[in-house]
Amino acid sequence: QVVNYAPFTLLPSAVPSALFEQAYAVQQDFNLLVDAISQNKEFLEHALASTIEVDDFTARLFRIHMQVLEEGLAQSVFLGINRSDYMFDCGVDGTPALKQIEINTIAASFGGLTSRTGAVHGRVLKVLGKSKEASRLLPNNPSKGLALGIAKAWELYGSQSAVVMFLVEEVQRNIFDQRCVENELWNRDIRVIRRRFRDVFEKGSLDDTKRLYMDGQEVAVVYYREGYVPKNYDQQNWEARLLLERSRAVKCPDIATQLAGTKKVQQELSRPGTLEKLLPGRAEAVARIRATFAGLYSLDMGEEGDKIAATAIADPDRFVLKPQREGGGNNLYGEELRQVLEKIRDSPERTSYILMDKIKPQPAMNYLLRAHSPLQVSKCISELGIFGVYVRQGKEMVMNMAVGHLLRTKAIEHADGGVAAGVAVLDTPYLV
Repeated sequence: QVVNYAPFTLLPSAVPSALFEQAYAVQQDFNLLVDAISQNKEFLEHALASTIEVDDFTARLFRIHMQVLEEGLAQSVFLGINRSDYMFDCGVDGTPALKQIEINTIAASFGGLTSRTGAVHGRVLKVLGKSKEASRLLPNNPSKGLALGIAKAWELYGSQSAVVMFLVEEVQRNIFDQRCVENELWNRDIRVIRRRFRDVFEKGSLDDTKRLYMDGQEVAVVYYREGYVPKNYDQQNWEARLLLERSRAVKCPDIATQLAGTKKVQQELSRPGTLEKLLPGRAEAVARIRATFAGLYSLDMGEEGDKIAATAIADPDRFVLKPQREGGGNNLYGEELRQVLEKIRDSPERTSYILMDKIKPQPAMNYLLRAHSPLQVSKCISELGIFGVYVRQGKEMVMNMAVGHLLRTKAIEHADGGVAAGVAVLDTPYLV
């Protein structure tokens, strides 16, 4: 009743090779940046100050972060699995440029399924008599890279008998994507268990050295595939989250890294001088990162926020209004953006959003293959994600790499939403 094939495009989509290479080249810089933000209490406190006042979800995450810091971090190994998402913006002169949409620092999905998508498109091209084109599709196996990071963190945790725990939702539509990563770990003789927040609340415990136990098994790594939206939490789940955060187990992500991925932090990073402070002495990395930024604007209370709100109300098609939420399908565009902004323009509630320049990609034709959907050619746009993995032990960066890519494509009438939201489909880049 619940199993369906994942939606995908009939044909691979053209992606400019220079922009594809640029996205890969900057991923290690983004890994370093996310890690630096997660360790910078003052920056997070300052960046999220206005958001915490009006957004209860971010505030609760932040309170757990502060509580864990006050107790003293039990965790000494840190694992980041993130995915930086981009679109190709066609400027006034039509030259495409790589522009970052967001960086996902928790539950970044589809590393497993996209590891299989290239083979599907290779087969389709061969059936069409395009063997030469099929041979140009790039190998891509993020699930192996994600597992490599988890395995390294497990190894550095230093207990052979400990398990890796995937923290999953009550009903898991995207289970096969996770299984790809899980199987890679079993292949390395690393035991994997799957548990929900509810299980952690009922059966999780810490010993006096803050080692985490589930059903009597020591847990070395907690890999979150849930916990990124308010509806994932009730009072019990918040208590379970606090228990996990207080433990020695390697959390992917720990709560500071989850906060580093918020939209408000993204907007703060675009302020002049911020990147230089977070990545001192790394001028080239800063330049590579900054080159991918789209225009991002603060809606904080005050003259600057008033001015940008008025601009957006007057010309809503230039912008996207983003709340502090992950998981796709939350952004506002056009008339809807204008209505919401008009309603909250004079209220502190506006500080829980950021405003971003709307990116205008060049559409292309493709067929989107979805279960129970009619087959028709659609005008489509694509979004490229690069998976990054890093492991830090104490102050030492032990691993920092880009481990693969994800291309998602949707029909242009859908402004917002990813694959899990039922809008985008899986795709493969065909470099041009």
